[in-house]
Amino acid sequence: MASDVSDNAFVEFDRVQKSYDGEVLVVKDLNLQIGKGEFVTMLGPSGSGKTTCLMMLAGFETATNGDIRLAGRPINNIPPHKRGIGMVFQNYALFPHMTVGENLSFPLEVRGLDKTAREEKVKRALEMVQMGEFINRRPAQLSGGQQQRIALARALVFEPELVLMDEPLGALDKQLREHMQFEIKHLHERLGITVVYVTHDQSEALTMSDRVAVFDDGRIQQLAPPADLYERPENSFVAQFIGENNKLDGVVEGFEGDEVIVRLADGETCRANPVKCGDVGSETLISIRPERVWIEGKTTPNTTEAQVLELIYLGDHVRCRLQVHGNDEFIVKVPNSAGHKHLVVGETAKVSWDAQDARALDPL
Repeated sequence: MASDVSDNAFVEFDRVQKSYDGEVLVVKDLNLQIGKGEFVTMLGPSGSGKTTCLMMLAGFETATNGDIRLAGRPINNIPPHKRGIGMVFQNYALFPHMTVGENLSFPLEVRGLDKTAREEKVKRALEMVQMGEFINRRPAQLSGGQQQRIALARALVFEPELVLMDEPLGALDKQLREHMQFEIKHLHERLGITVVYVTHDQSEALTMSDRVAVFDDGRIQQLAPPADLYERPENSFVAQFIGENNKLDGVVEGFEGDEVIVRLADGETCRANPVKCGDVGSETLISIRPERVWIEGKTTPNTTEAQVLELIYLGDHVRCRLQVHGNDEFIVKVPNSAGHKHLVVGETAKVSWDAQDARALDPL
């Protein structure tokens, strides 16, 4: 999907900047291309610039510099209602005095469709979200999840090619949120629409997206499919922000083949994959995912002794907190299955990991 995006980008940000006060840039030189039919999520902490980017695309904010194009056409000066973009917000934004049917019919009336065409499209959109029987209810008579389905149907009712979603599931409880994630993903697959989604919830981004743009400080830190973000973070911010991550601080001691040798805080060395580290003598941070570490299972050049500090039983696995190379917050996930060593708090155990699973990154 993403490999030929540059040749036929449907949504394109070209050197886009945004400042509210003329001094501080909240979006800095954004270059982003999204292919037709792609589901791209803008993920990042509050204040990272992701929502501002979405609002510029929608037309509710104006870019300070740069161009935004839709299907090759500059849209910087086109008002929001003429961009033909569907929008879904966290607060639903439904008209309380209108029925469900009237809420969905409104954007079609604005576009001048006749009554018969409106009724047909409203019926079809409600069926998409399994809400046909609620056509005569008012928003106040619906639960939060039902209101969000109606908001989604309203964004789809005029059959836009692009739908923008700003934290649409943020107000829902965990179970309903997870259910709606799959519903939105399946709708996207079925309709073939392009979706640009904003969230600060990493599991939501990983579950739903074709690609994820991780934002921090007004810039995209990494743009990649979910598996690449998790398995191959390009810098320390992404490694820390996506999933659980063990970090060991050290100094580059040398290079051998495709590995870097890092001297850690306790004086021991660790071999790692030199992803984003400097020359000999520079500080680095080693990133290791908890599920890439063995306890008593394998010997590698990175085998060391660890003290078991805490064990938390989580059903399918046990979350072990260890002291490793002076770090008291080193986490290993041990599957709750036959053949795995039963650990005891206070004991010493051998832990190990492969050099390629330890990524030497920029220091935090």
